[in-house]
Amino acid sequence: MGTKFTAIIQARMTSTRLPGKVLMEVMGRPLLSYQIERLRLSREIHKIIIATTVDKEDNPVESFAQQEDIKVYRGSENDVLDRYYQAARQYQADHIVRITADCPLIQPDICDQVARIYIKSDVDYAYMSKRFAEGLGCEIFNFTTLERAWNEARMKSEREHVTLYIRNHPDIFQIIRVENKINDSRYRFSVDEKEDFLVVKAIIENLYTGQNNYFTVNNIKRFFDTHPSIYELNAHIIRNEGLLKSLKADSRI
Repeated sequence: MGTKFTAIIQARMTSTRLPGKVLMEVMGRPLLSYQIERLRLSREIHKIIIATTVDKEDNPVESFAQQEDIKVYRGSENDVLDRYYQAARQYQADHIVRITADCPLIQPDICDQVARIYIKSDVDYAYMSKRFAEGLGCEIFNFTTLERAWNEARMKSEREHVTLYIRNHPDIFQIIRVENKINDSRYRFSVDEKEDFLVVKAIIENLYTGQNNYFTVNNIKRFFDTHPSIYELNAHIIRNEGLLKSLKADSRI
């Protein structure tokens, strides 16, 4: 039997920049449903879990997961590392693909590429370089690595951002960065702001058809290149702005 990967999606309704974004609808469907549909096309991911919070505002996330026949774990809102760890432990995830719900147009073959490099390189953690478009992010680590981070991380930023402790300690963990042959860093189709939602809405409405429901990053890039006004809607937004704010406000716990 090959390596079994479990995708854990962190999702909550109380985003500070765009509340409720994970269940905002395009063409009558929540963004989270598009993400799950795409992840189910992966050849390497065998199980999908949604990790949300115990906040009552996230009851709709749990209801959605049940409708989609997806396992759900509810835990800490702010200690996302603990939420992730407890979800992985409860569902016995040995090798974890971390996905955030702000990437509804995740590309499963890229996740599979990262997974195969992770296996071949025999590392603790694999992540994607910034040469990939923003909105494709997946990173992979084993449970032992997650557990060590959970035990040792003390900075608030390292509890809020699941893999930050791992990245901060290349002296402890074997880490590999997966590079993209083309620099696609200027493209953005993650959803953090209202403008992001409008961009993703336009992409889905134009590229999601009954004949071919799956479209790739190359299809999205071509759409952007022929619709510059859509591309420019969110071009001003800083990449990883949430992480940068967290680091600026950092403290030990």
